[in-house]
Amino acid sequence: MEHSPDIARSLAEVGPRLKRVRTERGVTLSALSEATGISKSTLSRLESGQRRPSLELLLPIAQAHQVPLDELVGAPDVGDPRVRLKPRNLHGTMVLPLTRHPGPLQTFKMVIPADRNSPDLRTHEGYEWLYVLAGRLRLVLADHDLVMGPGEAAEFDTRLPHWFGSTGDGPVEVLSLFGRQGERIHVRAQPRSRTANADDD
Repeated sequence: MEHSPDIARSLAEVGPRLKRVRTERGVTLSALSEATGISKSTLSRLESGQRRPSLELLLPIAQAHQVPLDELVGAPDVGDPRVRLKPRNLHGTMVLPLTRHPGPLQTFKMVIPADRNSPDLRTHEGYEWLYVLAGRLRLVLADHDLVMGPGEAAEFDTRLPHWFGSTGDGPVEVLSLFGRQGERIHVRAQPRSRTANADDD
C-alpha cells in the first residue's frame, strides 16, 4: 500500500519518537515490555523502524507512557481549511460558494439586490434550506407568500413552485444549503407567516 509523502514521513518518524519518549522517561525495554505485554524484540524492532507500527502496538505503549497517541505518531498537518471565495454574479445576485468540493449538499451565501423583487416561480429537483442573515427576504412557495427577517429560516422541496428575493426595501443576505437529489437538512425551521401570524402546514 502506497502512502502520501506526508504519511510516509510520519510513519518513518514513529520509531525515533518511541525511543525518545522511552529514554526521556528512563524506561528500559524490559520494563516497557512488562508494562505493555509486548515482547522486547518487537519493541526494539518498532524503535528501529524494522516493524510497522499499528494501533494494537501503539495504544498500550501510549498508555504505559501516559502520553496522547498523537505524540507518538506525529500526524501530518491538516491542510489549509479556509475556503477561497470566488463570488459569481447570477442575474444580479452575488453568489459565494462556501463548499469547496462537489457533493450531495452545497452551501452558498447570496446577496440579493433590492430590485430583485418580482416573483418568477420555478421548479426543479432538490431540497433547499434558507437562513436570512440580513435584510428582509420574500419567499413565495406554492400558495404561501412570506416575509422573513434576520435569524429566520425556511426549508422546502424545490419541486414546488418557488421564488425568493427582496421585498424591495433593500438588499438581502441569505445562507443557502441545497441538495440536488432532495437531501433534507437535519435542522428543521418552519417558516412563519407574518400576515396570518400562524405556522404554515
